[in-house]
Amino acid sequence: MSPTVVPPTPAPAATSTRPAAGAAPGRAGATVVGDGTTAAGRARGRWHRWRWPLALASLAALVAVAAALPQPATSSVPLAPDNPTGNGARALAEILGRQGVEVRYVRTSGEAARTAVAGSTLLVTSSALLNGHQVDALAATAADLVLLNPDPSLLTAVTDAAEVAGVAGPGSAATRSPECADPDARAARSIVASGAGFVARTRAATLCFPAEGGAGTYLVVDGPRRVVALGDRSVLTNAALEHEGNAALALRMLGRHAALTWYVPSASDVGQPAAGPAPGDLLPPWTRAVGLQLLLVAAVAGLWRGRRLGRLVTEPLPVTVRAAESTRGRGRLYRRSRVYGHAAAALRAGAATRSAARLGLPLSAGARAVIDALAAATGRSAPDVADLLYGPPPTDDAGLELLARRLDDLESEVHRS
Repeated sequence: MSPTVVPPTPAPAATSTRPAAGAAPGRAGATVVGDGTTAAGRARGRWHRWRWPLALASLAALVAVAAALPQPATSSVPLAPDNPTGNGARALAEILGRQGVEVRYVRTSGEAARTAVAGSTLLVTSSALLNGHQVDALAATAADLVLLNPDPSLLTAVTDAAEVAGVAGPGSAATRSPECADPDARAARSIVASGAGFVARTRAATLCFPAEGGAGTYLVVDGPRRVVALGDRSVLTNAALEHEGNAALALRMLGRHAALTWYVPSASDVGQPAAGPAPGDLLPPWTRAVGLQLLLVAAVAGLWRGRRLGRLVTEPLPVTVRAAESTRGRGRLYRRSRVYGHAAAALRAGAATRSAARLGLPLSAGARAVIDALAAATGRSAPDVADLLYGPPPTDDAGLELLARRLDDLESEVHRS
């Protein structure tokens, strides 16, 4: 069994700054409660303890409420229905919504193919980012199609009645008349557009608003589903919607059905097949922001509660503890914690202090002076004394017990001298 040890000088007890029972009140006239404190002092103490948790909880509540409030979503994506700038199409989307058209804004071809069902309209604002798989998926939908300035590959995939005529040079925007029998084009009367447009390959294609070369800016192909192509995307933008009959043509193109899928291709879309919503998509949009705020509050609360509570002070112990009981208790703690190095340091410090006092050395004597004095008094070699007092710590109970016996032998030899 390992020996029980105690450091050379016992440490004073650490307690909080709470006043003792029967203490005098903080100021004259204050009502003293049973524990010797005043009601005002206890209230101030509670406030100081809980003010930071209350402040953090209030801040978290305000952030959660602000995140939950509905806010109008806007973006800067060209031709997006939530873009209020000049190159966006928010004005057209809001007018369609007031007329009873449900606008579904999507950014992936999978979502577009899944929502574009028969009896609805699918608007494709651009085809420059689409690959072959995405083009095939859009062409296979049963919805009516409205294509803005489509690439030859997309137009060929959806109809063989017309083809792209070419690309017009810059600055070719002009006011154009319908010059066709299509009712939507005739209702618009005229539009301001640019681009070379399309040329017909069969009689099923109707071309309207021809450019100087004869190609039509507006293409209509009727059949099992209606395919409409517009050679100038700017007709639908907020900046150009008020020009001539641009608004009338756009509303008639996109408002034929009660449901409109508004597809704006994204560079991050790789054309994966349509799938159901992910688990994260079922949560409200503000869930991520609130979750991050809660994690921040939890981290701050952990730091706040993990620090030492109050300043450590000393005061007389309320009871007298016998030295033997303190020694045995300290020894049991060392043994339970298996702190062999700490216990060995206490044993060595006690042996060195008592032996140096026996030899008349001052408390300020250094390690070399103590080693030389003990070596001269006991007849041992200086390395043997240095190993006993300042050697490596033991690593088990047996080593600690052996060190204690050797230190006792050293002290007994000094006392005999």
